Amino acid sequence: MFPFRDHNPTNRLPFVTYALLAINIAIFAIGLVAFQDPQQLNQLYYNYAMIPERISAGENYISIVTSTFLHGGFMHLAGNMLFLWIFGDNMEDKMGHIPFLIFYLACGIAASLAQYIVEVDSQIPVIGASGAIAGVMGGYLLLFPKAKVDILLFFVVIIRVIPVPSFIMLGLWFAFQLFNGVTVPTDGGGVAYWAHAGGFVVGALLTVPLWLRLGATRFWNQTHGHPDYPETTYPNLETRIPKVRRK
Repeated sequence: MFPFRDHNPTNRLPFVTYALLAINIAIFAIGLVAFQDPQQLNQLYYNYAMIPERISAGENYISIVTSTFLHGGFMHLAGNMLFLWIFGDNMEDKMGHIPFLIFYLACGIAASLAQYIVEVDSQIPVIGASGAIAGVMGGYLLLFPKAKVDILLFFVVIIRVIPVPSFIMLGLWFAFQLFNGVTVPTDGGGVAYWAHAGGFVVGALLTVPLWLRLGATRFWNQTHGHPDYPETTYPNLETRIPKVRRK
């Protein structure tokens, strides 16, 4: 399953989300140009990626934040930015611009600390915005559990677009992070699963005050877990290739 859009419109321009997208993309693009030498790239990671061993030694605390703006490759960046684009605008719309920015950074810090806790002596750099974005996803799940999210379902050569409630897509995603966090060794796999899980939980918890202010379960009852604006509709993406029956 691969989510690529939701049906949840916004009431105002999410310029903080757009700014975060632009900053992450710009930093990655600059890195491609300025750090082509492996030694320079290693120095970049040493200075700005979160290396748990250095944190344990009382060094480079700022990397807990700076690491969330670094990415290890195009697909790493593209996947994170897609998820931020899908879920970030709605959270910003509900929270407000500055509160959302603080929320995003807090989730990123919490995600970094969650990964640090499970590997305090690791020398492997931890980078990526996915922990912060996981926090956005956790908040989205609390506010909009039944908002439609369109996923691409890949089955061999068949690709289908299927709308599913966000609690299914996000719940499965979170369960996947927990499962892999428990089963995959922290020094293998190349993915910071505990950063994802930690960011998700903290994002949901930090959204609780907003949820309560909106009316808590009364908010869910009013909206039925859907967006409180009319849902966005999209053209039917079914193929126009006619079916052919064999004789």
